[in-house]
Amino acid sequence: MPEESTPPTEQVQNLHLDDVTGERVSKSELKKRIKQRLQEEKKREKAAAAPPKSVPEKKANAEEEEEQLTANQYFEYRSRTINKFRQTKTPNPYPHKFHVNTDLRDFVKQYDSVKTGEFRPEVEIRVGGRIYTKRASGSKLVFYDIRAEGVKIQVMCQAQESNSEVPFEAQHENLRRGDIVGVIGYPGRTKPKTRLEGELSIFAREVILLTPCLHQLPTEHFGLKDQEQRYRQRYLDLIVNESTRKLFITRSRMISYIRRFFDERDFVEVETPMMNAIAGGATAKPFITHHNDLKMDLFMRVAPELNLKQLIVGGLERVYELGRQFRNEGIDLTHNPEFTTCEFYMAYADVYDVMDITEELVSGLVKHVTGGYETKFHTQHGEEYSVNWQKPWKRVEMIPALEEACGEKFPLGEELHTEETNVFLKKILKKMKVDCTPPQTNARMLDKLVGEFIEETCINPTFITGHPQMMSPLAKYHRANPGLCERFEAFVCKKEIVNAYTELNDPFDQRLRFEEQARQKDAGDDEAQMIDETFCQSLEWGLPPTGGWGMGIDRMVMFLCDRYSIKEVLAFPFMKDDGREEKKAAEVVGVEPLPEEGIGEFRRLNDVREGLGLTRLAAHK
Repeated sequence: MPEESTPPTEQVQNLHLDDVTGERVSKSELKKRIKQRLQEEKKREKAAAAPPKSVPEKKANAEEEEEQLTANQYFEYRSRTINKFRQTKTPNPYPHKFHVNTDLRDFVKQYDSVKTGEFRPEVEIRVGGRIYTKRASGSKLVFYDIRAEGVKIQVMCQAQESNSEVPFEAQHENLRRGDIVGVIGYPGRTKPKTRLEGELSIFAREVILLTPCLHQLPTEHFGLKDQEQRYRQRYLDLIVNESTRKLFITRSRMISYIRRFFDERDFVEVETPMMNAIAGGATAKPFITHHNDLKMDLFMRVAPELNLKQLIVGGLERVYELGRQFRNEGIDLTHNPEFTTCEFYMAYADVYDVMDITEELVSGLVKHVTGGYETKFHTQHGEEYSVNWQKPWKRVEMIPALEEACGEKFPLGEELHTEETNVFLKKILKKMKVDCTPPQTNARMLDKLVGEFIEETCINPTFITGHPQMMSPLAKYHRANPGLCERFEAFVCKKEIVNAYTELNDPFDQRLRFEEQARQKDAGDDEAQMIDETFCQSLEWGLPPTGGWGMGIDRMVMFLCDRYSIKEVLAFPFMKDDGREEKKAAEVVGVEPLPEEGIGEFRRLNDVREGLGLTRLAAHK
C-alpha cells in the first residue's frame, strides 16, 4: 500500500517567515540567511571603522610639469638647468664636434626598401638633427622624431640596445623638444602590433646632446602662424614651418638658374660699388651714409646701371650683376627698402633682342622651378590669377592704350614734355578721377595713368612699350616715333618684373636728359636722378649700341612661390623696432662677461698716440 504524502497544510506550518525578504522558507534556509547577514554586517562595521585608504596620485614627470609653464618660466628654468651642465660638464651641453657619416636624405633613399621587422645592426649610422617630438613608453623605451635637411626620421631608443658609458635614463632625461642631438645607431623598420607596415627608423645605441634649445618649441599642432613673429624670428619660422624652408630653397634654385643662363651665353658676372658719390641709374630716392675719413656723404646705390655700362665702354661686352639695391621709399606688400635685382648689359643688342632674351629666360626659369609654364597666384584679397608664362608674350603700346582707356587723343610724342601737355594731363586725371600726389610732373602723371589703366590689365606676362623720353632718361630715342624711346616694362599679375631698353649712348643727348632730371629734382621730385659726370665722360670714349635689362628677383620669387607679400620671400625683411626687451639667458643665470684682455692698455696707448698724431698708424697696425 503506497505511503501517504504530507498534507499541504502541514507543509506550510513547517515553513518560517524571512522578515527581510517576506518569504517563507525552511528553518535551515532561514538560519543560513541570518548567519550570512551577520557576517556582512560585521564587514561593514569593520570597513566603517577603518581609516580611509589614500589613493596615490600619478606623479607627473618633469617634462609634463614643464609643459604647464609659461614661455618665460620655461626659458628661465631651462637656462638654469643648462647652466648647471655648463659648470659640471655632465653632460657637456655644447661639445665641439660630432662626426656625422650619413645625410638623412640619403638615409631615406638608401633604406626605404627595408621590410617591416628587418634590421641592419652591422651598419653604423651617425646623424645630427633637431628633436621635434619625444615620446616615452616607460623608462626603458623612448621615441624621437628628428629633422635635418628637410627630412624627418624616427629614432627608437631601447635600454637593451644602449652601449654608451652614460646610463640610458641619464642620456634621455634632459633631452627636450628643440634640442639638437647626435644619434649613433643602425637602420631598420619597426614591427608594430597595430599596423601592417612599420616605420623606417634609426635604432639608437647612443644619443648625445649637441646643442640645447632654451625656449619652448611651438607644437606641431599649433605651429607658428603669427606673421610678425615669423618675420622677426626667421630662424624659428624655418625650424617650425617646412614651407618657409622650401621657399628659400626655391629662391636659391631660381638665382642659380639665372646665373647659369647668363654664364652659358658668355656673360661675365661683375660686382660694382654699393656706395657712390652720385645716386644714379634709376629714378628713386636714395639712402645717405657718411664716410668719416673722407668727410663726405655717400649714397647707397639705387641701381648698378651706370657702373655696368662703363664696363661695356671698357670692352667687357656682356656683363651682369646680381645684388642688393637700396631705396629710401615706402614699405608695402611689394616694396622693401633693400631688395635684390639682376641687371645685364649686352653690346650690339637693342630692346627687341632683349625682349626675346626676357621671354626665353623667364619662361625657362618657370619651367625649371615648377615643371610647367602655368602657375597660380593669390592676392591679399583672395583673388586667384592663372598665369601662362609661355612665350610669346603680349605687347601693348603705352600712348594708344591710354587713348583708348581715356577716350582722348594725346599730344604727339615730341610734345609730351611741354607745359601744354602738363595742363592736358591734369584735365585727364580729373576726368578719370585719378589722384597724383605732387609734384605733378608730366612723367609722374603719365606713370599714374599707366598704373591705373594699363598695368591693371596685365595678368599674363605683358610688355608695355613706347615710353616717352622724359620718363626714361637713360633710354635711347625711338628710331621711328619722335619723343618716345626704345624701352619696355614687363608686367605680370599687375606688377612690374622687368625694365629694359636700348641704352642711350649719345653723350650730348645724355647730358641734356640728366639736366632735365636735375630740373625735376629742383621742382621737388626726390626720385629724379642727378648728373653723373663720370658716366657722362665715359660715354665720350664710346659706348657701343647696347641693350640693358633689369629684373626684380624678389618679385619673381613671390609669383613662383605664390606669396603676395615681399616679406615672405626675404630671409630678413626690414621690420620696425617693436621696443620690446626680453631677458637674455646670461642674465637669467647671472653669467658675467669675461674681461677683455688688453683693451684698457690699448685705450691708454691710443690716447698717447692721438696726442702725437699717430692714431692712423695704430689703426693700420
